Amino acid sequence: MNVPTAARAETTTTPSGHTPLREHVSRSVRRYLHDFNGCDPDDLYEVVLREIELPLFAEVMRHCEGNQSRAAACLGINRATLRKKLKAYGLA
Repeated sequence: MNVPTAARAETTTTPSGHTPLREHVSRSVRRYLHDFNGCDPDDLYEVVLREIELPLFAEVMRHCEGNQSRAAACLGINRATLRKKLKAYGLA
């Protein structure tokens, strides 16, 4: 399969020397797909969103010391949306 150069995850580092988040995601998705042994998963987009949102919200809430207004601003979402997601994931 030919993947366009722009879509390929290349090993890079951020100015601070850290690996970009996209590279971690790329490796995880590649490994997840490999584990299917040639079969295609169903609803991969929804699965990935669910799997990423929960730890994302948990870690941002921890980083913001439970302050929902600050966490919502950090995430770039409305505070009501954050509260809804926290409740849905059992984090509220």
